[in-house]
Amino acid sequence: MTTQKTYDVRTHGCQMNVHDSERLAGLLETAGYVDVTSLPAGDRPEVADVVVFNTCAVRENADNKLYGNLGQLRPAKLRNPDMQIAVGGCMAQKDRGLIVERAPWVDVVFGTHNIGSLPALLDRARHNKRAEVEIKESLEVFPSTLPTRRDSAYSGWVSISVGCNNTCTFCIVPSLRGKEQDRRPGEILAEIEALVAQGVVEITLLGQNVNTYGVEFGDRLAFGKLLRSCGEVEGLERVRFTSPHPAAFTEDVILAMAETPNVMPSLHMPLQSGSDRVLKSMRRSYRSAKFLRILDQVREHIPDAAITTDIIVGFPGETEEDFQGTLDVVREARFSSAFTFQYSIRPGTPAATMDDQVPKEVVQERFDRLIALQEEVSWSENRRLEGREVEVLVAPSEGRKDAETRRMSGRARDNRLVHFAVPEGAEVPRPGDLVTVGVTYGAPHHLVADSALEGGPYAVRRSTGGDAWAALQDAPSGSGKPAVSLGMPSIGAPAPSTRSAEPACHVPAP
Repeated sequence: MTTQKTYDVRTHGCQMNVHDSERLAGLLETAGYVDVTSLPAGDRPEVADVVVFNTCAVRENADNKLYGNLGQLRPAKLRNPDMQIAVGGCMAQKDRGLIVERAPWVDVVFGTHNIGSLPALLDRARHNKRAEVEIKESLEVFPSTLPTRRDSAYSGWVSISVGCNNTCTFCIVPSLRGKEQDRRPGEILAEIEALVAQGVVEITLLGQNVNTYGVEFGDRLAFGKLLRSCGEVEGLERVRFTSPHPAAFTEDVILAMAETPNVMPSLHMPLQSGSDRVLKSMRRSYRSAKFLRILDQVREHIPDAAITTDIIVGFPGETEEDFQGTLDVVREARFSSAFTFQYSIRPGTPAATMDDQVPKEVVQERFDRLIALQEEVSWSENRRLEGREVEVLVAPSEGRKDAETRRMSGRARDNRLVHFAVPEGAEVPRPGDLVTVGVTYGAPHHLVADSALEGGPYAVRRSTGGDAWAALQDAPSGSGKPAVSLGMPSIGAPAPSTRSAEPACHVPAP
């Protein structure tokens, strides 16, 4: 059994939480802990010395999930009082001291604004023999300034802003993440270039509303400029971003996507509802006609774009007519897939106290109808791709049945999941490499590309991402994850440029 102190970070919720968890792992590694999953099975303790829950307050039953997980750890804490449990993220920001009241065996509670405090809070709790609860009301340091332990050798998250200036009535995020704060464009590009130097070939730009990037320093075209600047980074194969807001989505961003080869033809555009009356009640500052116009513009410039969305069913006051409006937009929008949610009350949001809460059984029935329609649309859209060639960025764990089906998996440029066959005797790609294959079947949730078995297209393009993945397989740590990297510079309005003719993101003039 190892004598090293081990940690286990458990993540719930959005991509922002996944990104924050990589920072938490980096902080703990820097403090001398090792990832419990990196140890050989025989050397792993039953429970890590430090277990961190990075929580979400948006998902349904988030409270029950957290306290259920904490309850499961209580016996381990009783057996080993030196073990420490920490709770961070949005639920911690919201519930604060209530967490320790309900689960007094928790050692540390920290919020969304001070994830960098975790190692010090663990030390303080150990020294003082009591729980340490520290919640800050504003951001201490931008997460990019902290050490990070990335999960992937070839793909990385890059946060361009934190917080949100919108007031959607169903959402508690603004009160937990604060007002939007933007990073300097040059600092974002420096982080991207550093990641590419480490072998990363795909990056995802993160923000609560990525396309409002620049609001803090007064440049409404900043996000489109940033996308174009990403196109100038040599070795960067793929750029994605999530999530934009329809109200702020402008044609300059569409043109930047269309004209920048490494910006992928995929777009996640949250609809939430197809009813204008419900959108108004949600305080979503767009209407269904504008939403559909945006999709038309995207497809005009990027014909093969795959568009995904978020939809809430059963928002307070939603009538059958309102719901039919959602179904109508889904039929017309032809989403490749949709993340669908049944509305549930979030204490602290305006919607929680609205009249006309929709009965659960009505919400469930509407939800089932929406799922059935979207499945039909997704399947139809995927069948249209049969016979086409797609380029796949190979992943190590996208396909749960890869071993039994003797396939490999990854994401196409439009972010569709592809399971593909490798012909006998052909070169086997590594995760992080790119493969061109022919689609033989479009299923509702993925594509199958087995044409190579019958002499169809099959071409492997080795990449620095594949090189980086391969190097980690032989690393002494055995974790399969990249080494901890140091943080990057922080937030704030960009300093005045000494080259006045140069755009904010250093984009060459067209």
